[in-house]
Order: sequence, then C-alpha cells, then structure tokens
Amino acid sequence: MQITSGRFFVRLLLNAAALVFTAAIFKHIWLSGFMSAVLAAFILGIVNVFIRPALLLLTLPINIMTLGILTLFINALMFKLTSVIVPGFYIDGFWAAVGGSIVYSILSIIINHVFNPLEEKDFPF
Repeated sequence: MQITSGRFFVRLLLNAAALVFTAAIFKHIWLSGFMSAVLAAFILGIVNVFIRPALLLLTLPINIMTLGILTLFINALMFKLTSVIVPGFYIDGFWAAVGGSIVYSILSIIINHVFNPLEEKDFPF
C-alpha cells in the first residue's frame, strides 16, 4: 500500500495529538509544546520500525513464556527511549511509560484503522 505525503503528515499530526492527549491523562508525562509532540511522534515511529522488532526477536522465548505480557514492557521501553531522545518530551517513571504506551497504542490503532480500514479482500475466508 502506497502512502502519499499528505496522508503521512495528517497521520503524523493525529499521532502527535494522541501523544498530547496521553500526556494530558498522565501527570508524569510532559510535553513542552505541540512541536515536541510532532517530533516525538515521528521519532517514536522510527524507533518502532527499527529498534522494536529487534528487541521483540531477541526476547521471543521469554515473550512466549510470558504469553506476550513482555510486549507491554517493550512498548513502554520504546516510549521511554523516545522521551530520552526528544527534547521537550519527558516521562517520569517506568509505570507512567507503561500506562502512556498503552493509551498511545490504543489511540494509534484507532488512527491507523481510520486511515487504513480493513476491506473484504483483506480477509482470507
């Protein structure tokens, strides 16, 4: 599926808005402004594309033994890593990263479903 640049920027802005909403819910997550949210959403996307798959592969045996619960902590680690990289995006504590990553993931799933709705041809049966 080809993504046009306009759709990319709209999704980036919506993910930044989801990050602002997540920061508004948790008192231990701070954003200094919307541009920090845009940069954090972009960096989080890069981190999730390149670093997260490697971590999931390295921790696959433990992840299988924990029935996938470890994935929540890996997502929180990616969220916390993004806050270390991006100036103006701060997460104070690991549990804030866990909760924030869960809320942000749910919002991101909704955004992606709106922009890439499942069609009948996507189902094999």
